[in-house]
Amino acid sequence: MTPSAEPSFALLPGAADSPVLLHVPHSARQTPADVRAGILLDDEELERELDHLVDAHTAELAEAAAGLCAVTPWRFVNRLSRLVVDPERFPDEREEMLAVGMGAVYTSTTHRAPLRPADTDPEPLIARYFRPYARAMTDAVADRLAVAGRAVIIDVHSYPTRALPYELHGDGPRPPVCLGTDSFHTPGGLLGAAREAFAECGETGLDSPFGGTYVPLEFYGEDPRVSALMVEIRRDTYMSEPGGPAGPGLDRLARALAALVDAVTG
Repeated sequence: MTPSAEPSFALLPGAADSPVLLHVPHSARQTPADVRAGILLDDEELERELDHLVDAHTAELAEAAAGLCAVTPWRFVNRLSRLVVDPERFPDEREEMLAVGMGAVYTSTTHRAPLRPADTDPEPLIARYFRPYARAMTDAVADRLAVAGRAVIIDVHSYPTRALPYELHGDGPRPPVCLGTDSFHTPGGLLGAAREAFAECGETGLDSPFGGTYVPLEFYGEDPRVSALMVEIRRDTYMSEPGGPAGPGLDRLARALAALVDAVTG
């Protein structure tokens, strides 16, 4: 494989003493040409798939929120589409999304159609993209622990108003803001701060339609100094679906996300 010209992720510095990492894993559409060559969709089909799959405008949301915070948080942003690799999946048989062909390397589309040949070996993409991303995110968290004594990972996502066929838990509530939690890494104070911060954006729900949080495996279930929360925003609250422009709701969400960062930064 020929290396892509653009870095696959970026760590954008915040204040030296900030414990907060805004993690934006699914906002990009870029798919390197050599990776694109292994995808079965034509150009029009690929753009339509990205419209459904990409958490559009979440990088802009995190950037706007960071600019509003009293203490600027750090941001870790995936620069490549999740059709390259999904950095939030397990890279092995522990990943439940393998059942619908959407593990670390997707083999099916959001509508359960073939995305890559069935005999695709995921290891080259995992080695080239997934593991370096995981190492860099681990290092970023370790750095916050060393400097600030704690790390708070806030995962910034969005989801479609109507469930897509790939969703394993798409029959549950779909509130304007879904908060994904972990029994070990999401303390009550973090969850309460999120509910208060996003109150102006409408109802907040818990772990539906998507649950859990992202914590690098080195710390997962081991280090209580690492706290984490996933913020999933229903797309009709801030953009035209699927894949359309952002609307005025993005500003309201940026204020809410900034309020959450300020609350947990303390």
